Amino acid sequence: FNALLKTLEEPPDFVKFIFATTQAHKVIPTILSRCQRLDFRRIPQRELIAQLENISRQERIEVDKEALFAIARASDGSLRDAESLLDQLASFSKERISLNDITSILGSIEQDTLFDLTDKIIQKDPLAALVLLNDQGKDPQVFLANLIEHFRNLMVAKVANLDVKLIDLPEEACEKLLKQAQGFSLEEIFSAFNILVNTQEMSKRMNSMRIPLEISLVKLAYEKKGSSPNPANISQQNSKQANKENTASKELQSNDCVIPQAATNPIEFSQIQELWQKAIDSLAKVKISAATYLKEGQPVKIENDILTVSFPKNLTLHKESLEAKENKNIIERILAEVFQVRLRINFILSKEIAQKEESQDDAFLQSALSAFKARVIKEN
Repeated sequence: FNALLKTLEEPPDFVKFIFATTQAHKVIPTILSRCQRLDFRRIPQRELIAQLENISRQERIEVDKEALFAIARASDGSLRDAESLLDQLASFSKERISLNDITSILGSIEQDTLFDLTDKIIQKDPLAALVLLNDQGKDPQVFLANLIEHFRNLMVAKVANLDVKLIDLPEEACEKLLKQAQGFSLEEIFSAFNILVNTQEMSKRMNSMRIPLEISLVKLAYEKKGSSPNPANISQQNSKQANKENTASKELQSNDCVIPQAATNPIEFSQIQELWQKAIDSLAKVKISAATYLKEGQPVKIENDILTVSFPKNLTLHKESLEAKENKNIIERILAEVFQVRLRINFILSKEIAQKEESQDDAFLQSALSAFKARVIKEN
């Protein structure tokens, strides 16, 4: 930077410097003060679509509205990329540019496929979800990215209700999103989003995307509330499930658990580990959302009748949800019933779970290295 500053202070008359960086915060103030700074930003999708429509009219290119939305999404805020893609599609398509043309060129997933797959999750049909994934023949990485974006749109539709200006999709697709969002609670959407994001992390460790994606689809389908596969009954099922959970929660809050006298004896941590799954299953009968979050954690220690449960660093939402007073009371009462001893519960975030496998790998490598060194010394 000091060498650059010297050049800027005494530049040749015939030179104009243009600097470009994505990390302007790292440039020292003495450099910035000598520059005319222009900050670029991504162009909003609706502005991109308007410009593409204008170009299409001038060039007499017939293009479907859905196709324009897909081009804008694929260009990620870059007008140059959007125009290049439109030009490529105009050469590729003989008559009219359709959504199918874009999916075939980019390998992206059609919106209807995402709706169909999400319906399989709502219907608790993991087999149909796997069949749909395999029938597409698309890159699993692209499929996962599109599915994450779809659940993001479901979240916005759930929160915004009838105001869907934050969703860059045609009006028909937004109406369909609003309807499909009724099949999920906000907690379920958050949980699904976490599962899908964790899938990306898992794929990096396995050097494969298809297997983690298949596992996540099955997990999402099995964890979805409700027992009937009929989408028409989804809202009614969610209402009944919520009433059931509320009733069970009130009963637990109003009645103390009956703990035998022998329960005053301290419980061993090994017993907690053995009965942990039973505790989660019992909790699921009372409040399934709390059970879904809790099973992502791992008991790590018990001290002074306080059970500590650890979550990976990226599951902050799980920890905060379970720390809510109502959820925490229910969990402690369920633990009292299962473990036959009164316990308080404490939730923490830790890298230990996420790094467990890495630590095992490191230990294996160290052991192998030691054995190799010993062999070399012996041979020499």
